[in-house]
Amino acid sequence: MMKLKSAWLPGLALAGVLMANIGASAADQIRIGIANFGEHPQLNAAVAGFKKALAANGFNEGKEVVYTESHTNFDASLVPQMIAKLQADQPKLMYTVTTPVSQIAKKALAGSGIPIVFAAVTDPVAAKLVPSWDAGDEGMTGASDLQDVAAVMAFTKKLLPNAKRFGVPYNPGEANDVALLEKIKEAAPAAGFEVVEVGIDNVNDIQQRIASLAGKADVIYGPTSNLIQPAIAAVSAAARQAGIPVVNADVNAVRGGVVPASFAVNYEQVGVNAGNIAAEILKGKDPKTIAPSRPAYKDHSALISKKAMAAFGIEIPASLADCGCIVD
Repeated sequence: MMKLKSAWLPGLALAGVLMANIGASAADQIRIGIANFGEHPQLNAAVAGFKKALAANGFNEGKEVVYTESHTNFDASLVPQMIAKLQADQPKLMYTVTTPVSQIAKKALAGSGIPIVFAAVTDPVAAKLVPSWDAGDEGMTGASDLQDVAAVMAFTKKLLPNAKRFGVPYNPGEANDVALLEKIKEAAPAAGFEVVEVGIDNVNDIQQRIASLAGKADVIYGPTSNLIQPAIAAVSAAARQAGIPVVNADVNAVRGGVVPASFAVNYEQVGVNAGNIAAEILKGKDPKTIAPSRPAYKDHSALISKKAMAAFGIEIPASLADCGCIVD
């Protein structure tokens, strides 16, 4: 018995050391909570870009960083519960995707000491997430998905040279949508457009509200809206019945032949911008000193669907024939 005991002691000691090292390694990992609004290609890309940027800054998933991810399937009433659950994990930082999630997280985490980095927020100033475009707020800053509206309109004129009335469906109850509509109105005169807006606060009203644009709009712009984008197929179907082509803010609907064209922000790049900001915070920088980022013109891209253009009865202009942005 004595020999057996002495033979096992070194092994037990080694196992204890290994377990202690594993425990220390796990304890040293940085926890980051990711609060998303729902499963959507744009929002998922923003999460992927966030992780990509953090890895590039030395914060690798499963090594230096552990992520806890959650979403509410676009149900705003469940967001407080989601934030509370993520907070219980005591994360070093929380990443919030979309304006509604970021607004709720800001209130819920006030005074908690957990910094927040937002993304996919069109206008963080209008949403009262930060005081200005030049600085973050106490414990909060992030990356906007603000489209270059003038560039969107310039592309629309190339695609539809005779278009003069720019239709914009939007959700009056979402700060993102209202802020974007104001920017569209500001840019429209210089682009030679008259803005025709239509409020939609329920997906069940899409058919009727889009139909109301018949004869009033020459093109419909699908904005970066948490109501419009998940229902863009319904918007496009109603627009086709009304005889109005759609230019969307999301390329995925074009790739699927759902809408004729898009001029869009790259959401992975928005996530990268947010991830770079998060890396600065994790390295000790105060969020208040970091201005929210905006996508540069180069972060946008055009895409045209031959199939959808034909379905809407529109020919691709010769000026765009060699753009390298046409898919079947």
